[in-house]
Amino acid sequence: MHSLIRIDDWSAADIHEVFGMADAYQSRRGPRFEGSIVTFFPSTSLRTCVAFERGLAMMGLQPILFPPETLDRPEDPADVVGFLQPWVRALIVRHPDMKKIEQLAASSEVPVINAMTDINHPCEILSDLYSLQRDHDIERLRFVYVGARSNTLHSWQEASRALGLDLTQCCPSGLEVPGIQWKEDIHEAVRDADVIMTDRSESQDPRLARYQITEQLLDEAPAGALFDPCPPFTRGTEISAGSLDHPAFVGHRFKSALLPVQQAITAFCLGADRQDRIENLT
Repeated sequence: MHSLIRIDDWSAADIHEVFGMADAYQSRRGPRFEGSIVTFFPSTSLRTCVAFERGLAMMGLQPILFPPETLDRPEDPADVVGFLQPWVRALIVRHPDMKKIEQLAASSEVPVINAMTDINHPCEILSDLYSLQRDHDIERLRFVYVGARSNTLHSWQEASRALGLDLTQCCPSGLEVPGIQWKEDIHEAVRDADVIMTDRSESQDPRLARYQITEQLLDEAPAGALFDPCPPFTRGTEISAGSLDHPAFVGHRFKSALLPVQQAITAFCLGADRQDRIENLT
């Protein structure tokens, strides 16, 4: 049994196996299951929740949805999972508090999949990497994240540790995340980027206004560079409206990979028989 709490809890081989299973699900050849999975999502979740619910149904699994506040009552996580385990195959949890997800996973005999916390967003970044690796050798790409700390930046950092990615953060001095290469000059950073990412920031530092991704800035990137802003993005804040019309923008359909990747994550965590995986991948 595997859980997905952080990307770097997994090996590079695990991640590439998930990508292979995502290929199978993309062509409707992925493993199928029986049973139900409890999911915890707020009403504000759109892409991740819809992709999980649709993907689980296509796999033969019944999603049972609760709001994440259900986990905030004074009940020990061990008791929550203890009572749910006879009825469910896994828990998929979006909750701001990482400790809550860690406690559930530590107490559970069924897999726990982290669908986002305040400090990381593993499914989102695995989906982006899957989309990128279809046409690129991701280990050779130069990833530049523009902005201050965010949950997606932390998951990019997790992925860089697991896969040996070349990751740089570009932001004002003092807002850099320890352990990530850092550049302060946004023009220098973008000129060296193959993939440019950004997200809404936790910081209210007024200096971040100078780090907005604009179409003029994207013109400075190398030919073929990709612009991958994390939704929900705010036009006029971390990105300009015009940046989404730039040829570098990966497009809204880039996120369609969430469905097969989250199916593959689920199947991997459920421990689909390896022979079944091989048969479904051939």
